[in-house]
Amino acid sequence: MKNRASLALFSLLFALLVTACGGGGGGTASLGGSDVLVVGGQHVTKDDLGVMMTRARKSYETNKQKFPKPGTREFIALQGQAVTYLLQRAELAQRADDIGIQVSDKKVDDRVNLVKKQSYGNDQKKFEAALKAQGLTVDQYKVFEKFQVLSEEVYKKVTGKVQVSDSAIKDYYEKNKSVYRQKESRDVRHILVNKKSLADQLYAKLVAAHEKNFAALAKKYSKDPQSGANGGKLTVVRGQTVPQFDKTSFSLKTGQLSKPVHTQYGWHIIQALSAVKPASATPLGKVKDSIRQQLEQQKKNEVMTKWINDMQKSYCKPAKIKYQAGYQPNPDPCAQFTSSTAATATQ
Repeated sequence: MKNRASLALFSLLFALLVTACGGGGGGTASLGGSDVLVVGGQHVTKDDLGVMMTRARKSYETNKQKFPKPGTREFIALQGQAVTYLLQRAELAQRADDIGIQVSDKKVDDRVNLVKKQSYGNDQKKFEAALKAQGLTVDQYKVFEKFQVLSEEVYKKVTGKVQVSDSAIKDYYEKNKSVYRQKESRDVRHILVNKKSLADQLYAKLVAAHEKNFAALAKKYSKDPQSGANGGKLTVVRGQTVPQFDKTSFSLKTGQLSKPVHTQYGWHIIQALSAVKPASATPLGKVKDSIRQQLEQQKKNEVMTKWINDMQKSYCKPAKIKYQAGYQPNPDPCAQFTSSTAATATQ
């Protein structure tokens, strides 16, 4: 199963990489006639771009939208996004190789087979039909899955040594104690009506019957959509209901019935069903693991972001990337990064 946290971080990776342009992986290869671009030692071909644009067209069709005509501003923008994605994919593949990560065909096949099993019951025809609807062949889909697996492996490698100390966990707990405190609470039941005259009538009936008919009256008359069907029962937490309701609920003795109480919602008849449960705090020992997981995820995010930023610095250098005429994205994926560098240099 795919790790949701790593997938979320790699969404961040892709977003940040939009500001990076290619490089690394040795010298830049020569630009061929069938290329859209070359980055480092890798070629991105017009066929690669064609697959991306076909997927985009199918997506438009699925959403019943008109696909932009070639040459229009919308088409050029869409093509630029596809080129930027292909640039990112090629560059990340080279950087993965630099840190010793390779994805075997078996790993890709295993992932594809897992998707086919989980989503299509191992039915090859259904699987291929679903890919066709996206404008993909099986082999083309494998390329996308290979990049996904590669991304996950890079994430594991880059963030694999991240640890959070017990002292950091304790410090977080102490600074956020309010999150782990539970306020006073108690179980009550109530009947909510719009008019005081009706509330007085119901109160009289309840007193006469020693509250034995409370649930039936709540189901019949209460305007509270949440508790009415449940005989008026609900658990109230100190400070989380309107002031008049809150004050009455916590001042009643167990079993005591209140006279009609007016709030902005109408007239309430309230009965306390339980004693007040005292305020308490969840001890560190019970939340230590969840805090560790949260802090580790934050730290991994920071490590991954720094890794991406370091890549940006190495990508945006002269002659690291070459575009075929008519294919360079606008704005240039490097423009934001290089302009910020120039601004820093002039300060």
